[in-house]
Amino acid sequence: MSLERRTANEGVELREEGDTLTAVGYAAVFDRLSQNLGGFVERVAPGTFRSTLKQADIRALYNHEPDHLLGRSSTGTLRLSEDEHGLRYEIDLPATTLGRDVAELLRRGDISGSSFGFRTIGDEWAETEDGYPVRTLTEVALRDVGPVTFPAYTSTDASLRSLADSRDIDLTELIQAAEANSLRALIFPTTDDEPEPGDTHSFIGRSRGIR
Repeated sequence: MSLERRTANEGVELREEGDTLTAVGYAAVFDRLSQNLGGFVERVAPGTFRSTLKQADIRALYNHEPDHLLGRSSTGTLRLSEDEHGLRYEIDLPATTLGRDVAELLRRGDISGSSFGFRTIGDEWAETEDGYPVRTLTEVALRDVGPVTFPAYTSTDASLRSLADSRDIDLTELIQAAEANSLRALIFPTTDDEPEPGDTHSFIGRSRGIR
């Protein structure tokens, strides 16, 4: 399964204790529906990260760049936990040019979002009360977390690949349907002449209506 990335606009806090600079934030928030990702919306279920936090050596990266390393879970410079809100992280920023630059950007408030990179292990597809396709992430293999300059949802083709596998639908057909905003008609066929949700359909901040 291809690498995917998701973001949370929760803000990132810089904590300063002596010479230690620590970035604190949430890389994911539970049970909050995303924006339109191309014909579907998405949510992260509580417990999605439970297994991967016990097994994986996760990196803290700035903007997902491997050469922008800020910390690592195996060394204790990155600390991750699930709480009732979401996936929380703490990064002890290194005394490097990058670490000092990220600290200054956080201090100024120029960085306002976080992100996580992952591969899907388990997910489920259903509909909202409005009849919109919704994907629920239930288990992932976490690769990295950290602050990002431009919070954005990316790599939705990988999400559609999981749907294609679970519903035995051609991936190219799914992608074309998503681009045409007609994904619902393909995966939830109906004889009713119900309109497709529009391109501006958004569920940011809502968590009701999933069945």
